[in-house]
Amino acid sequence: MYRILIADDHPIVRRGLRQILEENRSVSNVDEAETGREALEKVKKGKFDMILLDISMPGMSGLETLEEIKRLKPALPVLILSIYPEEEYAVRVLKTGASGYLTKKSAPDELITAIRKLARGERYISPSLAELLATHLTGETEKPHHESLSNREFQVMRMIASGKSLKEIAGDMSLSPKTISTFRTRILQKLDLKSNAELIQYALKHGLME
Repeated sequence: MYRILIADDHPIVRRGLRQILEENRSVSNVDEAETGREALEKVKKGKFDMILLDISMPGMSGLETLEEIKRLKPALPVLILSIYPEEEYAVRVLKTGASGYLTKKSAPDELITAIRKLARGERYISPSLAELLATHLTGETEKPHHESLSNREFQVMRMIASGKSLKEIAGDMSLSPKTISTFRTRILQKLDLKSNAELIQYALKHGLME
């Protein structure tokens, strides 16, 4: 019987996922968290067989939350849920320690299959993601520049692209504006860009907007 934590900032999404899970006899308990920090507190205090984690949440992002969960409990499986297509985020989250990546569009059909795989200690890789990973590993396609960003830099890039000021980003991430400014400088250098306007255009082109 699986004990599962759903971490997503949208109540409707949590309700839908809970309904799918509770209709399955293999699931004994479902808990919810609205933010990354709340999810971490529940992971510290409770016992779960796996986490369903949204990649895009206000404040502490899904990527940061994933990193912290894997630091606290390396063996705890985490299935990333996202509205974004696999080609934009899947490789990054798998490198960070996720056990699988599932788009919210496919969740109604694939969620139960995914959690059964995670419960067996396996990763959940869809056929399209498997093809993407094969291409990525063989180097058959040129990797986009944003893959060179750290997870923290990647988060800052997306927040800048969404129109947030450095001060707002600093507040969201509990960092100083000077630190965020340093991140911005590194991001522009790595992406070979010169301004926020170019960064926004880059994010739009690659489907990386908040």
